[in-house]
Amino acid sequence: MAQTTGERYRVAPVHRRSREWPFPLNLYQTAVGRKWVMALTGIGLIGFVLAHMVGNLHVYEGPARMHEYAESLRTIGGGLVPKSAVLWLLRLGLLSMFVLHLHSAISLSRMSRASSEDAGLVSGAKRYAGGREHVAATYASRTMRWTGPIIALFILYHLADLTWGWWLGDDFVAGDPYHNVSTSLSALPVAILYIVANVALAFHIFHGAWSMFQSLGINNPRYNHLRRGLATLLAGLILVGNLSFPILTQAGLIDEDNRTCPIGEVEGNTCLAEEAEGHQG
Repeated sequence: MAQTTGERYRVAPVHRRSREWPFPLNLYQTAVGRKWVMALTGIGLIGFVLAHMVGNLHVYEGPARMHEYAESLRTIGGGLVPKSAVLWLLRLGLLSMFVLHLHSAISLSRMSRASSEDAGLVSGAKRYAGGREHVAATYASRTMRWTGPIIALFILYHLADLTWGWWLGDDFVAGDPYHNVSTSLSALPVAILYIVANVALAFHIFHGAWSMFQSLGINNPRYNHLRRGLATLLAGLILVGNLSFPILTQAGLIDEDNRTCPIGEVEGNTCLAEEAEGHQG
């Protein structure tokens, strides 16, 4: 069968255009849309990290108060919903934000690298005649590529350590977070791991809080000092709060020397609940 010249030499495009999603999901197929998703999920994740740190400060009030705080999270919604139902919904929402944040960050990095290569750039920055690459980003922004993976791995370890109890093994007591924190962070290697991970988290939060306004299109040189101040404040508060747990545990300020309740999932938790009620009274 005869072919025309155009058909004979027709070639497939180098970059196939992906199928467009329906509105408003198609906004996520654009760089601007993904920047918005990364910024909004970043705000949500920073809010969670801050609230998580503040809640964990109950550890300084002793085992009963820490047990009471943990139990209050499981009973959100009162008797209207099953126990821990709202907590699991919040966890699923948090997981969704984390996945979207991670995917948007990775895909934006790939898009930026591809556009840089197409524009004849080197490593995303113009190479000048002197051979030096112009670096406009701060040190914190340049470390995002390794602080992100460190945080992701640390989250998995943190869950396995204090939520699922895999690393603590027989020493893990469900419903007794004070005991679990004290036991885990009393090990020096674990304390060092928590310190390193939280320093990486602080760098990540600093750059994230600094750049999220730019991603949302809220960027004015006159207010850059306010953005930097907010980023420094958030990262600093979270860093100091989170570092206090491993450091003060190693210093002996978080221990079980003055514990009045036995350690155990049934008898111990019942005693802690009664002690917490006594404090309320």
